[in-house]
Amino acid sequence: MARRVFFSFHYDHVWKVNQIRSMTNIIGTAAAGFQDASLWEEAKKKSEAVIYGMIDKALENTTVTVVCVTYGTANRKYINYEIDKSLEGGNGLVAVQIHHLKDQNGNTGSAGAIPSQIENNGFKAYKYTNKEALAKWIEEAYELALEKKTAERLKKAFQ
Repeated sequence: MARRVFFSFHYDHVWKVNQIRSMTNIIGTAAAGFQDASLWEEAKKKSEAVIYGMIDKALENTTVTVVCVTYGTANRKYINYEIDKSLEGGNGLVAVQIHHLKDQNGNTGSAGAIPSQIENNGFKAYKYTNKEALAKWIEEAYELALEKKTAERLKKAFQ
């Protein structure tokens, strides 16, 4: 099944992220509107409120957030905001380590810590292997979020 997915990542790693986010079973992939460096550089000149607004808009109508993990991801302000807003919106979450993918210069990076909100909310983390596995993880995150929503509704109904 096709899912609307938001990709959360540090812009320095957009080359790596672009290697994995062009999948046929993902529709409407979003990344806060930063398709190229000029958009990110322009956004950084504006207020934080503008950046948060761009993130909020990009998250609209998505069902799963893929957090692309490299060294330092867990400490990035905007990534943590994207994760928190994804949880508020009921999105499924999956963390995917991409440090081992090559960048535009042929370099790989170091593994980073998985943001705590992922596992603290019952979601999983994986090391990227291929698009088929990523599609499976996205579907799994969607199903976990659906189970959480159903459990919350039942809890409210019986209070």
